[in-house]
Amino acid sequence: MKWPASLQARLGLSVGLVLTVLWLLAATVTAVIVRAEMDEVFDSALRETAERILPLAVTDIVGREDQGVTQRLAPIREHDEFFTYLVRDAEGRVLLQSHAADPTVFPSYDGPGFRQTATHRLYSDAALQGTIRITVAEPLAHRMSVAREIQMGLGLPLLIVLPVALIAIILAVRFSLDPLRRFRARLEARGARDLSQVPHEGLPTEIGPLADTLNSLLARLREAFEAERSFAANAAHELRTPLAGAIAQAQRLRSETKDRAAAQRATDIEETLKRLTRRTERMMQLARAEGGRLRMDKSSDLRGVARIVVDDIGRTGTPDRIRLNLPDKAVMSDLDPDAFAILCRNLVENALRHGGQSSPAEVTLTASGQFTVANDGPVVPGETLDRLTARFERATANADGSGLGLAIVAAITERIGSHLVLQSPRPGRTTGFQVSLRLPIDDRE
Repeated sequence: MKWPASLQARLGLSVGLVLTVLWLLAATVTAVIVRAEMDEVFDSALRETAERILPLAVTDIVGREDQGVTQRLAPIREHDEFFTYLVRDAEGRVLLQSHAADPTVFPSYDGPGFRQTATHRLYSDAALQGTIRITVAEPLAHRMSVAREIQMGLGLPLLIVLPVALIAIILAVRFSLDPLRRFRARLEARGARDLSQVPHEGLPTEIGPLADTLNSLLARLREAFEAERSFAANAAHELRTPLAGAIAQAQRLRSETKDRAAAQRATDIEETLKRLTRRTERMMQLARAEGGRLRMDKSSDLRGVARIVVDDIGRTGTPDRIRLNLPDKAVMSDLDPDAFAILCRNLVENALRHGGQSSPAEVTLTASGQFTVANDGPVVPGETLDRLTARFERATANADGSGLGLAIVAAITERIGSHLVLQSPRPGRTTGFQVSLRLPIDDRE
């Protein structure tokens, strides 16, 4: 027999089986004891019947005028006669018998006491120095019938009591495991990045240490991840000043040298340092997205953030390459404006970097909080779409960028409880790339 995987089912089944076995064992032992007591009672009844009838039979037989004549007693009314008897003399002649007595079932008299044949239990006694003898018989079928009725009386309640007991056991086990189910529900409701301690009040003492161990593990993981994010953020922050200084030195070297080769080398160094600066900024943004607080206590209008980001990107590039679509109604959200700015900037810069030069990147924010950034360009294969949100992943090996933009967007999207949708080609077109997600909106505003 294969045990079920559920702890509740295992406890209910095991307790139910133990209860059933114990009940059957108790019923069997009770039936055996009752059968032995019942045999004693019936044997006593046989003997008392013989001892009561024998004096009456002696008086009747001695007072007869015709000796040796068999007399059969007629019943007063019809009834089941479980005890029958014969009264015989020393020669074995029947002098008196009950109305239902069958002489063939009575063996020859062989002394007082109990006897048993294949069909009857008998008791014999004698009076007047053994000249008048009585034998009382009881069918064994009668005793077996009574024993069966007792066994049925003990067994029938099992058909009612056991199902009720099993239901009670299941309910009791289910009630006892409620704290464990609540603990599991708390774990299932957590996001992938929620490593705070799980409340485990009310858990049984056998399960409590497991919850403590789990919380201890979560605490160690949280400390490790926080140390990792802190290192990345601090390293990126500390690199900004020396990188800015190195860029200034490269620019100064380029302006002071007359050698074209040295000037070109200074320009290459400057571009490399700028790429490194952008990468450190992305690392700081990723650390913020994974570890910072993204939901605020008050709401703000996301339209203003989107305008600021688009205008800032337009000043450093080509303003006419960005088409911003905003609703007339305010889009109020408790999303941290800085987090939304990071998300918006990364998506818009990706769209400009990888989109076609002749078509604008379309940035759309709806009143319902749907945020979409789309651009034209070559179709991205499906297998590439699936891995674009991984860190340092690019659509092609020679693509420009740090490979962290969509990873940052995916981290923010996951932590605000939304879902990031990447589509290529754009819906309704044969080319392009589109990113969309649902932002948390305060409907009360």
